[in-house]
Amino acid sequence: MNSVILIGRLTRDPELRYIPSSGNAVTNFDIAVDRSYQGNDGNKKTDFFKIQVWGKKAESCANYLVKGRLVAVKGSIQNRSYETTEGEKRYITEIVAENVQFLEWGDKNKAPETNNTYEPEGLDSDGFRALDDADVPF
Repeated sequence: MNSVILIGRLTRDPELRYIPSSGNAVTNFDIAVDRSYQGNDGNKKTDFFKIQVWGKKAESCANYLVKGRLVAVKGSIQNRSYETTEGEKRYITEIVAENVQFLEWGDKNKAPETNNTYEPEGLDSDGFRALDDADVPF
């Protein structure tokens, strides 16, 4: 099984292009995803992922997303290689998105505020809330 779900912020504006031979739309962008733990230095660690979207979804991403926007991506991991003009072989790992959910909306020309995250109250250190027996419906 090859399936991944990521939530992160775009690190750059999406790039839309069309494949000349088929006319299919493809959009590429990168997202930054924070890890759920801190490193030995006490700082949050972040991973960066390359995202590739095809078809109408690619056009929507290019039209409505901008650097800094929060998105959820569901897709599969793909490895591929290519040769540079100098003849060097390069390898790339990317997420081919089946679905992209826009978690923030707004004017594409206005940069999003990145400090508007929702932090629920009453969670323990693992991010869970204790339940009373009265909270359970059965």
